Amino acid sequence: MSELNHLWQGTWIDDAEAARRLPDLPDLVIDALRRPLGTDVVVEACDRLARVLSTADHPTRARLARLLDAAGRSAEETEAAFAVLTSFLGREGLERKLRAELGDVRPDRLTRPNPRRLTFETWAPVGLVVHVAPGNAPTVGALTVVEGLLSGNVNVVKVPGSDGLFTHELLAALADCDPTGLIRTYSVVLRFGSDRTDWLRLLCGAADAVAVWGGEAAVEGVAAHVPPGCRLVEWGHKISFAYLTAAAWARPDTLRALADDVCRMEQQACSSPQVIYLDTDDTDEVFAFADRFAPALSEASARIPAPHLGLAEQAEITNTEIVAELEEHLGLTRVTAAPDGSWRIIADTRPGLRASPLFRSVWVKPLPRERIPAVLRPMRRYLQTVGLAADRPDTAELTRTLFGAGALRVTAPGSQLDSYSGEPHDGVYALQRYSRRVSLQADERFATDGCLDDLTAPGPRLAAPEGPLTTKSDALAALDSVHPDHAQLHVRSGGSTSGPATWVYTWDDYDAQMRAAGEGLLAAGFDPRHDRAANLFMPGQMYGSFTSFFDILERLAATQIPYGVHADFQAVADALIRYRVNTLFGAPSYLLQLFAAEGERLRDHGHVEKVFYGGAHLTDAQRQVLHDEFGVKVVRSAIYGSNDLGPMGYQCDHAAGAVHHLFTTQLDLEILDRTADRPAPADEPGRLVFTPRTRLGQRLDRYETGDLGRWIPGDCACGRRTPRFELLGRYGDSARVGAFFISHQHLTRVAAEAFGYAGELQLILSEGLEQERLTIRLDRRHAPDPATARRHFLDHYGELRNAVEEARMADVEVHTIDSAHFERGATSGKLRNIIDRRPAATGRPAEPQPSR
Repeated sequence: MSELNHLWQGTWIDDAEAARRLPDLPDLVIDALRRPLGTDVVVEACDRLARVLSTADHPTRARLARLLDAAGRSAEETEAAFAVLTSFLGREGLERKLRAELGDVRPDRLTRPNPRRLTFETWAPVGLVVHVAPGNAPTVGALTVVEGLLSGNVNVVKVPGSDGLFTHELLAALADCDPTGLIRTYSVVLRFGSDRTDWLRLLCGAADAVAVWGGEAAVEGVAAHVPPGCRLVEWGHKISFAYLTAAAWARPDTLRALADDVCRMEQQACSSPQVIYLDTDDTDEVFAFADRFAPALSEASARIPAPHLGLAEQAEITNTEIVAELEEHLGLTRVTAAPDGSWRIIADTRPGLRASPLFRSVWVKPLPRERIPAVLRPMRRYLQTVGLAADRPDTAELTRTLFGAGALRVTAPGSQLDSYSGEPHDGVYALQRYSRRVSLQADERFATDGCLDDLTAPGPRLAAPEGPLTTKSDALAALDSVHPDHAQLHVRSGGSTSGPATWVYTWDDYDAQMRAAGEGLLAAGFDPRHDRAANLFMPGQMYGSFTSFFDILERLAATQIPYGVHADFQAVADALIRYRVNTLFGAPSYLLQLFAAEGERLRDHGHVEKVFYGGAHLTDAQRQVLHDEFGVKVVRSAIYGSNDLGPMGYQCDHAAGAVHHLFTTQLDLEILDRTADRPAPADEPGRLVFTPRTRLGQRLDRYETGDLGRWIPGDCACGRRTPRFELLGRYGDSARVGAFFISHQHLTRVAAEAFGYAGELQLILSEGLEQERLTIRLDRRHAPDPATARRHFLDHYGELRNAVEEARMADVEVHTIDSAHFERGATSGKLRNIIDRRPAATGRPAEPQPSR
């Protein structure tokens, strides 16, 4: 039976089958690209695999470890390989890499980089990337494919014929972590020797980019088969060195750090120092430094286990040593070596850059700073990392000089082999090399679109959220366990429905939310090219609304007047008129007060055309008043969002009432039954449960918001294919009176329908002498007399009538007052819908609670 050397889209095949399939590779690419591979799919699968590989007793990790052991890797090398993999594949690192290299965690979305222009741009895959992997680094083959997957490409990786199946098995494990099946479709692993030029020619002929890992000979061998127009991405062998000024080489800590860099990975990494340059032209200082460096290198070598060298490696070292020892007689060199041969220092008076035989073998050479360009620039194609030890002014000057000579990275000694997520590799970003930047110049039909992907059929759904529900108290109890790096921004809720609570974000997650919210504002009808916006949300006390909308408008490059909330409505109106504001952003309660006080002035000046509200709901009657009495043309929800979750939904010009589109790039939404943790029946109200898709730190998986809603079936007339839901109030927005629940939302609807009420409504519960008392506060400007309003409430709200007239458990009063006297949240300024002043109020459940 033929050996199964290849993994073709998840199927193990032999050489004969691979030879049969290779000519059809162009058709495979065409078929695969019909189902685009989103970065969210790749990141989710990689993160799952990282968790698998970090679990010591997981069968997948054990199987991969056996493959490394069979390939002759030591236990230390195996652990180092898994450390590299888990660090690279984890969500946090991949998202950082995507932001650094392509500007966004979803760089594949067709968005408006400048919202003031109707131009959409995105990163698109080149198509097929062929990766020619090296034989000396087991993780490279799989990780270079991950980079190809992140940029949306179909990938074929060729590993040497002498390799084991580590790359195959690792990519198979990655595909197993992808429920969509796309990663399997987008991946092929072939194992064959470089002498099979017919196969290599077929691969390169079908490729849009060929990435080669190896030395000059390997690159030249592949380049001969790369057709014109195909990108050749060279990840060739590089040489790195250290550069020390006199002040730095006198410090013992510099010597210790440098010795560690020499010993780590046996100088096998391109970033390992092979030469130590001293900022001097004094050859005696070179020899003296070698003597001082020897104890540090000896100590590091004793501390870091060394591998057993093969005959070829030992022969190369011996040859270099013998030549250097012969040159000692000419006064050119001096060799200092360990008695057991574990390390060696070759001091050389000539500054020319040359490779060492590796395995703890390092050159020491003089190179005064003024000669750096002349000596190093001829070798610029091969330079990579410099471990620079100098004081602050010298660091700034020498870094520029080294970059000018061709160096690509400068680090401190001790960290030459370290890297960070999103760091350029060999002077470029890999993801950009595997991508194309494409654009669409659109017309006015797309003025309300921030992302054209919302108009297309949604991609494959990721795995449904799993695990227990998270309540607000659960999330707050876990706040202290959030790592400080994930708690860069602190915000507080307004405390209008319960006590204020603190929530934390990373700046990256916050930025992604603000950009998404900006797309939502465009859909709602805000036009940053023409509109002049006043931010009238409540600022201060860590409350998120004012700062969030400030940042959203900044990202939209919109004209903004950040006025905030002010009790002097005349001064606010003066500012709106002076700065020709045509768009208001604010909480409904404040906006209603402003129009009640200054609406006629604003109407007469004719500027205010759009009102976007957030934090609470405007009734149909209230919106109608703004339309009819004050000439506002657009009244719409700015964002359905919260301080704990950020933006959750947005409206479009076809959204009526409280209907919103879901921010699918930010969250998943479940609507669960009101009394049990199962999906609510179709088209019936249920509890809104959100799971953030990318949020780090304060994880809020399956988070209960306290809001009720229902799915809206079918596609929206606006053309967007994102799911829609309707908000139906809060399941904490009801109060129990005896055996009856009285709903604030229902009272508001009765008032609007029964007597055309368009003001705010507040419910006060208190103890009477014999019965509980319900006091309904109405705005006197919009309300009938209290007795008439009371009769309407009793006639049109059965539960209230039963509580008052049948069961006689409560009495109801209607008070008409000035809106300024309503009680509001101190932080947010939002209306407190229900105020329960009964002695046992804190112990009263709002509604039957779902099971746990």
